[in-house]
Order: sequence, then C-alpha cells, then structure tokens
Amino acid sequence: MPIVTTATCSLNQWSLDFDGNLKRIKDSILKAREQKARYRLGPELEISGYGCEDHFLEHDTFTHTWECLAQLIREGYSDSIFLDIGAPVMHRGVSYNCRILILNREILLVRPKITFADSGNYRETRWFTPWDRLRPVEKLTLPQVVREATLEHQSHCPIGQGIIEFDDGVTVGCESCEELWSPLSTHIDLYLEGVEIIGNGSGSHHTLRKQHERLNLMQSATRKCGGVYLYSNQIGCDGGRLYFDGSSVIAMNGSFLKQGSQFTVSTEVEVITATIDLDDVHRYRKGKTSRMVQAADHKSRVLLDRIRPSIPFKLTSPDGMSGEELPTVPLSQILHVSPEEEIARGPACWLWDYLRRSGMNGYFLPLSGGADSSSSAAIVGNMCQMLVDSVNSTSCEERLLEDIRRVTRTENTYIPTDARELAGRILYTVYFGSKGASSEATRKRAAALSEEIGAWHASVDIYTIVEVVLDVFASVFGSSSRPQFKLHGGTHTENLARQNLQARIRMVLSYLFAQLLPWTRGEHGSLLVLGSANVDESLRGYLTKYDCSSADVNPIGGISKMDLRRFLRWAATEDGLGYRTLKDVVDAPPTAELEPLTEDYVQTDEQDMGMTYDELSWFGKLRKLQLCGPYSMYIKLRSTWRERFDLNEIARKVKFFFRMYSINRHKLTVLTPSYHAEDYSPDDNRFDLRPFLYNTNWTWQFRKIDDDVIKRSSAEGRRNDQ
Repeated sequence: MPIVTTATCSLNQWSLDFDGNLKRIKDSILKAREQKARYRLGPELEISGYGCEDHFLEHDTFTHTWECLAQLIREGYSDSIFLDIGAPVMHRGVSYNCRILILNREILLVRPKITFADSGNYRETRWFTPWDRLRPVEKLTLPQVVREATLEHQSHCPIGQGIIEFDDGVTVGCESCEELWSPLSTHIDLYLEGVEIIGNGSGSHHTLRKQHERLNLMQSATRKCGGVYLYSNQIGCDGGRLYFDGSSVIAMNGSFLKQGSQFTVSTEVEVITATIDLDDVHRYRKGKTSRMVQAADHKSRVLLDRIRPSIPFKLTSPDGMSGEELPTVPLSQILHVSPEEEIARGPACWLWDYLRRSGMNGYFLPLSGGADSSSSAAIVGNMCQMLVDSVNSTSCEERLLEDIRRVTRTENTYIPTDARELAGRILYTVYFGSKGASSEATRKRAAALSEEIGAWHASVDIYTIVEVVLDVFASVFGSSSRPQFKLHGGTHTENLARQNLQARIRMVLSYLFAQLLPWTRGEHGSLLVLGSANVDESLRGYLTKYDCSSADVNPIGGISKMDLRRFLRWAATEDGLGYRTLKDVVDAPPTAELEPLTEDYVQTDEQDMGMTYDELSWFGKLRKLQLCGPYSMYIKLRSTWRERFDLNEIARKVKFFFRMYSINRHKLTVLTPSYHAEDYSPDDNRFDLRPFLYNTNWTWQFRKIDDDVIKRSSAEGRRNDQ
C-alpha cells in the first residue's frame, strides 16, 4: 500500500520582506517535517511576496530571491523533503513567474507559469512573460550563489513543463494559481499523463462569495480525472489593497481531505497535511473508462518530460503503512462562511496586518452613527474580538502577543483578555456634528456603538469652525457673498459649497485628532484614519473629494451598500458580533446630515443620489463585470426591469447614472486605498483603469438609447391600436 504524506501551507508573506518571508518558509518546512510530510507546497511568489508589482522590474528582486533560495538549500531545508517553492526567475533575459522544485540540495525543475491572471487587480504580463505550453524543456543557468549551495555545485537545471518521477514510481506535477481557473487547465494534461499528485501554489485574493467557486474547481478537477490536488495560498495583506484569504486545501478523487483557515490573525504560518493511499487514486481511475481512453491518446496533447532526482528518493513512506500513518479520512463537510461573516472577518484581518506592519498606534474613525461608518467601526471591533480569541487559544503564538504589545505600547506582560478593553487602546471615534444639521438620534447611535465596542469616543460640534471659515470668505468678497443653504434661499452652488465645507472640515479635524490623540494620553506615535465610503457611493461619485472619504485606509470601500446592510443586521445579533445598536443603525434611512433639518425635510442619501442602492448595484455589475457601455446596459435592463419600469424610465435611469459617473470619475483618482471585496469596484488606482475626463453628454450612446425607446414605443403603440 503506497502511503505518502503531503503538506501544503498558507503563509502571511510581505512584499520585499526577504528576511521575514524566508523565516516563514523555513518555519513551514519544519512544521511539515514534524508532521512526517515528504512533500511541502508553498504559495505563489512566496520568497519575494506576490504584491511586489513594479519591483518585479528591478533586478534586485531576482537577485535577493536567489540568495534566499541558496540559503534554504545550504542550511539543509531541502534534505529528505521535496519542496515546491514560488519565486520569480530570469531566463535568457525574460522574467518568469515560477515554481522551483528542490530535493536533497538539487534543483530538479523550474516550472514557469503558463496562464496568467491579467484582469481586474492583476497585471502579471506587466512583469512576467507566460511560458509557451508547446515549448520544450530548456536548460536554465543557475547563478553562482545557488551553485555553491547545491549538490555538486549544480550549474544548470531544466526549465519548462515537466513531471517529477521518484524511485517508487510516484509522479508529481505543478500548476500555478490562474491555471486552475482557465478553460485549458494544465491539470488535465498532467492527470491524463498519469500524474498522481498536483501542487498549485497560488496568490488568490479574497472577494465576497469567491471561496465556493474556488473549491468547486478543485473538486471538479479531481473528480473527473482522479488524483490528489494540493492548493497553497497566501494569507494576509502583503502591502496593498488585497487580502489573501488562505484556505489551503488537499483534495483527492472529488473529496476534500484537509482545509486550512480562511481568515486568521493567530498565525503567520499554517501547515496542513494529509496521508494518502495512492492505490485509492489508481482504483478510482480504473473506474473511469472515458478517462483511461483519453489518457491512452497521446496525439491530442503535449508529452511532458519526466525528471528524476540524482539521489534515489521515494515519496512514499519508506516503511510502507504503519499504525501512525493511516490514510486521512475525507472531511464530512467543507467550511463555507456566509457573506456577512466574510465582511466581518476578511477586512478585520486586513486591518490588523496593515496596523501591525505600519508601526502606528491604532485607528481613528469619524463615526456618524450611519451605516457606513458604523460598519467600519464594527469591523475594527471584530478585529479586537478575533485578536482576543486568538490570544486565548491553545495555539497562540508569541509573535501575536508581541505585535499587540507593540501596537498598544504596553509592557511585555500585557495579555488582552477582553475585546472591549483592547478596543479602547486601538480604536478612537469622534462624532463630528453640526448644529441644525445633525440629529440627536445619530449622535446617540454613534455613542452607543462606541460604548458597545469599547472604543474611546467624543462628540464635537463643528458649526463654529464652519462659520469662521465662511467669515473668512465673506471678508474677501463681502457679506452679501456669504453662501446660504437652499432651505434658506441659497442657490444649488451655495448649498453644495456649504455641504462640502462641512465634509472637508471633518477630514482636516480627523487628521488632527489622529495625530494628537496618542499625545494627549502621554504616548508616542499616531493613528491611521479610517474611511467609510462604500463601493456604490464611490461608483456614483456620491462623496466629497477630500472629505471623510479621504483617509489612510478604507475597510468597506469595496463592499456594496446592500451587502453592508445584511452585514449590519447579522452583526447586531448575538450569533454575529453582538453590537445591538447596529439594528437601529441599519433601520434608519442613510443620510449625510450636511443640510439643515426641518419638520418637512430630512436629507437622505438615495434622494440625493437620484437612484437607489439596489439600482446602483445593478449599474455597477453591468458596467464592470458584464462590460456594458450605456447602450448595452440599457438593452440588458430593458428586459430585466421590464416589470418595474417603462422604457423611458429605464433609459432615463441609465443615462443619469452614466452622466453622474462621468462627472464624478475624477474623484476616484484620489480614492482612499480600500479593501477589495467586490468585483465591480471603481477603484481607479489598481482595479478600474478608465479616463477621468469625459464628454458627459455621451451623445452617440444616449442617442442610440433614445432611438430604441422611440422605435419600441411606436411598435407597442401600433400593437395597442390593432
């Protein structure tokens, strides 16, 4: 009975942190060895970090990668264990995103990535070149630092597609991230070549509801062909907007044997192992007649080179099956978290990584008592809950306590046992109200939520500051030039100017408080300012440029208002986060509270925007995910919304959205870096590259819409006449 123990890991790597990345890789190898694994798989580009971006254009990044790899080999980390490591490699003047396969101080194969992720947040072809799947294996010249560390000063190694074959006949192949997702997946050829085990080193970021699709792909791959599939993913924030959500997996024959954590703050190195009877793979394949027929047909695919280690090595257990090496039993169910819990945990983990690596003292949040800022506060509150839970678990690492003590500036004996107490050291909130515009209800909700979370809180009226600024303006242009709200007889321009002034003063005060609050407590350092503009309002441009939407980081900037409402209802329950005030927050109509309140008028967001949040979600998904311009969006909604609106109203809504989108597009060029959670995000900086100066009349596109409305309305009129 051929028994093999395999290990895959999730690592919290940090771009260009070569010392830290190498340490975490070493720790993962040691943990794999402790669990008797003879094959260890790591995530994509784990030595350099995935998010280096244009640092991949620098030769230093490749040089330091090889230096780290040489140290791993020289210190014996590849002795008696087969390693699959992700790293950037240069070959004949071309940069490749590679898997490096090492055993017993010998580099067996450098396997370049074939299919790239090159849309949305990904720009892999900016830095790397895909390997032609029909290109034969070539010789790669190894740098001197690696030669000196390898067995017999190895000068060259194969580069290209290949299969590693061990002395016991067990075969292992490679796949890398996007290749699992692509139509012409490489695992099909590998499984048809008889490969029993495939390792996929990945850098897959979290978006809402993505996990289910990811697991389905792995399950489908092994169910169709039979075989073992190891998936390794990064965890954490490695320096940008993305959060890599771990959940490394070992699957076999359509079932899951092990699953790692999807969201965690407790560890930087998580290793899962499974012990496999490879005869289970062979038996499963014998039962798939169509698979055997296609495997025997070599004409339809590329034949891959088989590479054997110089030193004889068996991947299977040397002693066969012992009492301690019983095959791993498949999981009865795989873990899927709800979208509400994803919103609670994903951004919370991202915020913790950002905070501990930034060297700052905590977070400052302008808390309005509305849904968006309350969501940001609740996520930080959950971050504190997760930290306390991790500290009190049996698997708590000393590193976590060191990070907490460094952030909170506490003594080396401090151990947080209460999430509210910890939040009081990390989260600072202020309600910036304005006399006449802010309501008592929102002020009370802000104070109540801060109390439930445990944050430091204050209430500040900015009315006097606003009036002083207006006095300065009037001193230049005269008292008759003092702008008024629309309710007080002012024009639209005056009304908007007064609202924007309040919003921008909140931003200025936020940074003042963030810089000085630690000082008022006798501490050094500063706070990071949290933003709280959701993805729909950014898409519509319903925010003031350089107001409270301008912050250091924004945990909800990639989340839709509809999902945030569901999150708040969940977080208000005891099964959620237990912040009961959030029920009152989500039940209240969203409002900016920038205009005066009267008995007959209360400013509301949806009325201001001229569209509902539900409609905004439709517009966002059609624009970005289905790549619709104005006319094709109208065509789509013409059928989808036919029961809700007539053609003229659908046309009006589409044209109004695109007009507002293009008028406000410039705001997104300075959008606060946001946690990326929704694939219709309009984030200009990385994800959504479009112009920011438009002809906002969209004359050709809107005329096409109008022509269609006239044609169809006329046709409908003729049918009614008949």
